[in-house]
Amino acid sequence: MSRLRYSSTRDSSLQVSSSEAILQGISKDGGLFVPETIPAFAPGELAQLQGSSYQEVASAVLSRYLTDFSQEEIDDCVKKAYGSKFPEGEASLAELKDGLQVLELWHGPTCAFKDMALQMLPQLLTVANKKAGDGKTILILVATSGDTGKAALEGFCDVPGTEIAVFYPQDGVSHMQKRQMVTQAGENVHVCGVDGNFDDCQTGVKRIFTDGRAAAELAAKGMRFSSANSINWGRLAPQIVYYVYAYLEMCRAGKVAMGEPVNFAVPTGNFGNILAAYFAKEMGVPIGKLICASNRNNVLTDFLSEGRYDRNRPFYTTLSPSMDILVSSNLERLLYLLSGRDDGLIGRLYRDLSDTGRFAVKEEMLGRLKESFAAGCADDAETSAAIREVYDRSGYLCDPHTAVAFKVYGEYRAATGDETPTVVVSTASPYKFPASVLEALGGELPGKNDFSILSSLEERSGVAAPAALKALRDKPIRFGDCCMPGEMFGWVKAVLNI
Repeated sequence: MSRLRYSSTRDSSLQVSSSEAILQGISKDGGLFVPETIPAFAPGELAQLQGSSYQEVASAVLSRYLTDFSQEEIDDCVKKAYGSKFPEGEASLAELKDGLQVLELWHGPTCAFKDMALQMLPQLLTVANKKAGDGKTILILVATSGDTGKAALEGFCDVPGTEIAVFYPQDGVSHMQKRQMVTQAGENVHVCGVDGNFDDCQTGVKRIFTDGRAAAELAAKGMRFSSANSINWGRLAPQIVYYVYAYLEMCRAGKVAMGEPVNFAVPTGNFGNILAAYFAKEMGVPIGKLICASNRNNVLTDFLSEGRYDRNRPFYTTLSPSMDILVSSNLERLLYLLSGRDDGLIGRLYRDLSDTGRFAVKEEMLGRLKESFAAGCADDAETSAAIREVYDRSGYLCDPHTAVAFKVYGEYRAATGDETPTVVVSTASPYKFPASVLEALGGELPGKNDFSILSSLEERSGVAAPAALKALRDKPIRFGDCCMPGEMFGWVKAVLNI
């Protein structure tokens, strides 16, 4: 197999290996790395994978993208990332009483779908550093809207040669998500709240990455930057795996015949999760529509419907905080691909976004978007109603993000009459948001204590809470810092004594 190179979305002449793309996280010009070609399954290859384990599918998919890794290295990374850390299985399909399928991706150590990639990324980064690194300690900077932070902290905890700093919106995550982060063990982990929203955190991290002076200060101390957000290709590539696996499981279970299409309804914030599904589709997995489900921060719904991206709108703190995002970074990768890798166009669009907060694409581009994507949104009242409706109808307990996908899929099906077998992607345990779920079911909150609320939800629903979340009750709080967006790198320097 020839070596696959990765290009920057803003300058296609900037090309690196997969190891270098994973190490850098983001291109020096601010662009995101995209493989120069999308490796497709040859005829019959997908069928040959039917019945394979999740780890076998992961090795098969990742080997097509990480071509400067040996097969032995990829197999070893997969083995270390999965298995014992996912005692209930890496990914599983649950069938509701109405026949709808739910892909549960939250049976890992932090009870969120981010584990599927963030248990893998440290393994990939360690190998990449040996191949393309310079011996420096890697400083991982992470902006999180809730789930990425804890999953990254867990994945990189005490990994040799790394330090990790996580920034989260101080008042923009659930109590349980915050407690997961501020109680994190490990000598190389650092956590700080930001007086702002997720976009402030994400913009701050990107600004640090592209600041030459910051990089020079780190280099003088024997350190270099990388990222664990989905701007890093090493985060996105492992997410492709579970869409391939889900399709194979649909075939194995007899829900579709090999070659028949399946739709996916995906709760979406930063666009990485649904973009991974698009890559799977481009590899040859028979995926029909990708249904992009947003909350009240519906910038993606408007864009996919009208072709106009405009972040100049109110920012809402919602029941589904991991989707409280107005600047969806991974959309840049999709536009680069759909434009025929027109780096000049992408540069102009994202300069417009930076300068004015908006951009628009032409009708031709909008038509291409609509070939693969549909979109819808749900406000908090609709989200709560969906939690209750799904539970009453099927006895299935879902979190607020998954509820948004249920609601948007229902509207899509009613509007289009599309009867294609569909999988709703479930991204987090309902017990990461126990207050919101309990209230949606009509229960009264027993005070403000998360663990009392968790117990009440168990009693009302008859569904057991994950042991990992129950265990947080007895963990000491280690981190309590908060800074302004402009102070983020100063905080990093202070905690690392740079």
